[in-house]
Amino acid sequence: MSVWVWVVTLVVLTAVLLVDLLIIGRRPHEPSIRESSLWVAFYVGLALLFGAGIWVTSGGTLAGEFYTGWLTEYSLSVDNLFVFVIIMGRFAVPRVYQQKVLLVGIVLALVMRGGFIAAGAALISKFSWVFYIFGAFLVYTAINFLRQGEPDEDDFKENLLIRWSRRALPLSRTFDGARLTTHENGRRVFTPMLVVMIAIGTTDLIFALDSIPAIFGITEEPYLVFTANVFALMGLRQLYFLLGGLLDRLVYLNIGLAAVLGFIGVKLVLEALADNSLPFINGGENVTWAPHIPIWLSLTVILGALGVATIASLIKSSRDRRREAAGISS
Repeated sequence: MSVWVWVVTLVVLTAVLLVDLLIIGRRPHEPSIRESSLWVAFYVGLALLFGAGIWVTSGGTLAGEFYTGWLTEYSLSVDNLFVFVIIMGRFAVPRVYQQKVLLVGIVLALVMRGGFIAAGAALISKFSWVFYIFGAFLVYTAINFLRQGEPDEDDFKENLLIRWSRRALPLSRTFDGARLTTHENGRRVFTPMLVVMIAIGTTDLIFALDSIPAIFGITEEPYLVFTANVFALMGLRQLYFLLGGLLDRLVYLNIGLAAVLGFIGVKLVLEALADNSLPFINGGENVTWAPHIPIWLSLTVILGALGVATIASLIKSSRDRRREAAGISS
């Protein structure tokens, strides 16, 4: 993509993000279902419109890569919400201030993923064998998804940075609105909000390590990788409040995501074999039998895996609730 396309895209997306910042800065609140629904519909519509623009200007192949990448990143972002819910509950963040925490988390995620995208694009342009590493990492991540299941509060372990901040920083016992610092006993101290921000930021870093290899398994165009990530993240704050208790009902989402990541991991390994240059694999020659997986098949598999996982989750949750109700009534 040309420089002016990058510039225009960055200006427009930054303007949309600033609108979000102004809304939260002027009126911190817990958004209603209607408000959240409208914002989520707006961001999804914006992503669909953006993909249509790519189709008109650059063809169906690149548009298909954008849609597939965006859908993959969006599904991984939903999994991100499970951890956000646990963090908010663990630190007892008041609902009215959770929007600010989420927005800061989204900004941090954008910055981190931007760095990873630049690094990933540079590696791929010089070393095609890096796809072997990306593919193996995604398969490993998929296996972990199956082993661990959906995260719950008992699974959440405070990392080294969080434990250090609790021990080394002067912290107040209570929140002071959404402020990071406050006055307590005549001195300035940090509020628990800072620890929450650290927890969200380190979680973003972990999820970025999963999502960037996944998107590079779909497209090697840095512009599409970046925009797919941005559109997947920009509606995350509203999606958090819209889904609410529905997150607990997506019991098979981890299986759907494992299928997606495993599929993309295998796809990356096959592409690495087709462009092989490692001397200890096939004598350094390309592996001619390695099939090329077209983007339409990738999109079909990803949609199918996520759709089946969602429908199966809702059916199981509905059955479980009926059984619980029958047990209570009896």
